[in-house]
Amino acid sequence: MKFEYKKFSIQQDHAAMKVGTDADLLGTLSAGGNNILDIGTGTGVLSLMLAQRCPDARITAIEIDENAILDAEINFKNSVFADRINLFHQSFQDYFASKKAAGELACFDSVVCNPPYFDKSLECDNLSKTRARHTSSLPFAVLINGAYELLQDGGVFSVCIPGEVLNDFLSECLIQGFRLQDIYKVKTVPRKEPKRFVLVHKKGWVTTPQEHIHCMLNADGTRSEWYLNLMRDFHSIK
Repeated sequence: MKFEYKKFSIQQDHAAMKVGTDADLLGTLSAGGNNILDIGTGTGVLSLMLAQRCPDARITAIEIDENAILDAEINFKNSVFADRINLFHQSFQDYFASKKAAGELACFDSVVCNPPYFDKSLECDNLSKTRARHTSSLPFAVLINGAYELLQDGGVFSVCIPGEVLNDFLSECLIQGFRLQDIYKVKTVPRKEPKRFVLVHKKGWVTTPQEHIHCMLNADGTRSEWYLNLMRDFHSIK
C-alpha cells in the first residue's frame, strides 16, 4: 500500500505506524536546517518532507524497528532525495552513545522527532507498535537530553505531541536547558480545544515564545485555508 505525495511516495506495508496527520504537521511546521537528525523515522516520511522543504539539507534518519526500516529503505531509494538522506538501523540510545564516543556531539542544527508518548502500562503485544508508540522504548528525558547534546548552539528541536503529555514534555525540555521558541496549537475544528501541539525548542536564549493557534477544518467540515496552504506543496487536497 502506497501513500502518494506530490514529489515522493510512501510504502508502508511493514511499519506498524502508518502515515498520519501528526507526521504531516511536523513535516511542515518543524524548523528546517542544513544538517538534520530525524529520530525514529518510521516509514521515512518526515525525512522526505524535510528534504523537499530544505534543498541544501543533509538528513540523518535513525530507526530501531526492523519492519519500519524495510519501508524507509525503499522510500528513500525511490525518491529524488536519496543522495541526501542517510539511514541507520539502531536505537537512538545506541546512536547517541556512538556519537558521544566519537566526540561528535553538537553536530546538528535541527532535530525532529514524532516521539512515543504512551505510558508503559498501556503497552500492546505488537513489539513494533510498542516501540513506535510507548515511552518505554524512548523516555522523554533520554530523548530530550540526547537531542540537546547533539544540537549545535542555536539549534532547534521540533516535535509533535498530544495534549495529555504537553506539560510533562515542556517541563522536561526546560530542565534539560531548552527554551520554547514556537508552539503550534492545532485544533481539528473551531469549537474544540487543540488536540495536537507542534513544539519548536531552541538550544539558546528565547525572549518570548510565539504561540500559533490554527484549525484544520472549518465549522462546516471543509478544509481550512490554513491547512490547505500548509499542505499545498505536498498534497493535492481540496
